[in-house]
Parts: sequence; structure tokens; C-alpha cells
Amino acid sequence: MTALEAVSAYVPPVGTPIETLAGPLGLTAMQLKLFQRYHGLKEVGREPGQSLTALLLKATAGLDTLPRWRHRVRYVLYARAMPIVAPYPVNPLREICHTLGLDHVPAFTVTHQSCASGLLAIDVAGRLLAGTEHDGTDDDAPLALILSGEKAFTRDAQMFVDTTIFGEGAAACLVSAFGTRDRLLSYASNVRGEFDSDTGRNDPRLQQEYRPSLAEVMHAALDKAGVTLDDIQVVLPHNVNLVTWQRMCLLLDFPPERVLLENIATNGHVYCADMFINYRTACERGRLSPGDRYLAAAVGAGGGATFSAMVFEH
Repeated sequence: MTALEAVSAYVPPVGTPIETLAGPLGLTAMQLKLFQRYHGLKEVGREPGQSLTALLLKATAGLDTLPRWRHRVRYVLYARAMPIVAPYPVNPLREICHTLGLDHVPAFTVTHQSCASGLLAIDVAGRLLAGTEHDGTDDDAPLALILSGEKAFTRDAQMFVDTTIFGEGAAACLVSAFGTRDRLLSYASNVRGEFDSDTGRNDPRLQQEYRPSLAEVMHAALDKAGVTLDDIQVVLPHNVNLVTWQRMCLLLDFPPERVLLENIATNGHVYCADMFINYRTACERGRLSPGDRYLAAAVGAGGGATFSAMVFEH
């Protein structure tokens, strides 16, 4: 069964107050107030002198087991929201594989579901590993390394108009097909191609159907896992903004205190890395105990919309 063997996350230690970004982003005073008071955003991660490769390597440095498990890594997947993250011919994924001694490992990006690509990468990794031969011993059990996180290098990569501000950060995760901890119980995803229009992420139909569509896919994941929302200890959200999740809780009739919302104010929306960053926060703050079920949810908007959810057992 697909499982998360180890998860590491990195966010810049000093946040950038969003009022200092108002000028570069061209925000009006009213838009700034909207982000701060309504959406609950205070600051986001920014490391302007840091390359994308360096940012991602800071996340892999937190995987204490990676050096001794390097021989078990069969695939490297880079989950990202943006189709292009560096100028040609720079290839951060190849640079990272070289630095980690994984040049021989197949490596590729997962990007077509935008900010939901992180959950897709977990599913893809598990499927690939399930078909990988090994000698049956724990020392040889295959792993996949998933990377996520991006630089806010263009205006589109810095802000989703009137909805969220993206933060820089990164995560690294080792996935197994036969793990016993943080096991993936179910995955549900709904790709809505009809939202691929000239208005893109601001399509009014998407705005209207956003929460009902996300609620539908969350319930689909719960049904596949054979559990209910009452069985869920904590929801790991995508950090789009505070008010979206407050309204989601009303729609789901779910206690907002059981949604991990504290990273929204300090991190912003860290692309595909939100789930992994929020997982680390949940563990560090004692919000998950062995046997607890938790749900991760994400929405990717761009070229249509993807609504995804996963249920895990810690």
C-alpha cells in the first residue's frame, strides 16, 4: 500500500510582510486590505537570492534517511504548479539529482494538475513502485522521491488575483509502495476541463462551483476509504486563504479547529508543497497520533480545474 516513509519541509525562516509586496504586485489599498483582513494573509516566504535548486535541496536536506536509503530510490518526481519554473537551459530537477547522487534514476515532472499535482505525484509514485521488482527485503524495498516547491519568479507565480499570494518554500517526501505508516487509504480526483476558458482562474463558474466541487471530491475520498468526516482527526488543506476554508467547514459541517489553518497567515499558498508542509506542522504540534486518519485536499486551477483529496492513516 502506498505510504509516506518520510516528509521534510522548508520555508524561509523570516517571512515577508505582504504590505511590502503591494507595490511590486500593483495592489490597491483595498486589495491589500482584502488579503490581510478577509483572506487572513500576513506574510509569505521570499528568498530573492536563492535559486530554485537551492530551495529544493534545503527540503531534501531534512530527509535524514535519504543518504542511507539512496540506493532504494527508483524514481524522482517533481510536482509543480507552473509549467515553466526556470529559464532554458537551466534544469533544476537534473541539478538536484546530480547533487544527490541520483543521476541514474528516472526523473520527471508532474505539473498538469497545477497545485493539485502534489497529490497526483503521490498516486503516480505508488503505482510505479507497485510494479517495481525487488528482492523482498526491507533493505531493497523501492522508494520514490517527490519534490515540490517553486520560486515566485513572475507576477502570475506570485499572486492569484483577489484570492491568494504564493509563498516560496519546498518539501521532499519519500514514498513506498509497501509502507506501514502514513498509508494512503484512498485518492479521489475530478478534472473539470470545462473551466479552461479565456478568463482562466477567474472564470465565474469556477468561483461558483469551487467549494461544492471540492466538498464532493473530499466525500468521494472518504467513501473510498470507508470512513466519514467524523473519523478524520485533521484536514491538511491547500493554503488558498482563510475564508475559503471557513466556508468549506460550514458546507461540510466540520469543525474549523480540525483543519490545519495556521500556516496560511505565515506561508501563503506554497504551490504543491502545502500538503507536505502542513503534514510536518501537524506532526510537530502533536495533532496526529498513530492510527489517526487525516485528509489532504487540493485544487489546481489553470487549463481547467482539478479537485483532489486523499485519506491517510498515520
